[in-house]
Amino acid sequence: MNGITTHTTGSILRIMLDRPDKRNAVNTSMLRELTAAIATARNDAVRVVALTGAGQAFCAGGDLSGVDTQGAVIAANEVVQAITQLPKPVVAGVRGAAAGFGCSLALSCDLVIAARSGFFQLAFTKIGLMPDGGASALLPAAIGRARAARMALLAEKIPATDAFGWGMISHVVDDEAFDDEVESVLQALAAGPTASYGWTKRALMSTTLPDLTRAQALEAQGQQALTQTEDFRHRVRAFRRRPRPGK
Repeated sequence: MNGITTHTTGSILRIMLDRPDKRNAVNTSMLRELTAAIATARNDAVRVVALTGAGQAFCAGGDLSGVDTQGAVIAANEVVQAITQLPKPVVAGVRGAAAGFGCSLALSCDLVIAARSGFFQLAFTKIGLMPDGGASALLPAAIGRARAARMALLAEKIPATDAFGWGMISHVVDDEAFDDEVESVLQALAAGPTASYGWTKRALMSTTLPDLTRAQALEAQGQQALTQTEDFRHRVRAFRRRPRPGK
């Protein structure tokens, strides 16, 4: 299923980014599959959605191989819109890296539960790009303009404990307690008042992310221009030449 695995237990739809050999880096097909999976949560039987990553990372961002990446920025925007417009809670469970679009993806969810060893990073400037997926709106809404600029411009790794302290995420737990905490939150939401959650989510969106769509459009325009620069091409070539672990 193009790197996405789904299954339902009770009223919980569980969606997993399932490309662990690529640290769940996303390509266009994977993003479209993810949007389709989220859309199935509109079924009345689903009350909450869990979004996790297989292996050692939540999502390392976009696939820089150049294979199946045409239209990826627009597809990424559609994923974020699907999550933020879904009238049901979406919970991200983050182990390891939530980097690049992976950071945007996590922040688009209503609650983010991170293992203490996890981290968040907007790594776009390392390859001559800019944040996308709505990060330009999602991040300042969570942590303010100054810290958002720090992440976007310096591409620092922000440990999960700092992300929690900044107000970027809702939960941080010890690694050994991570699975139990995610499950506890999911079960609580699954047993809760779904209609109430939907209206609450809608109100929070209207007050904190009124410019999300406009920000995404500007990001898409910027990424299109930046991918034509020599700076981007040079940095991607260097990235692809990096030795891989175990090679």
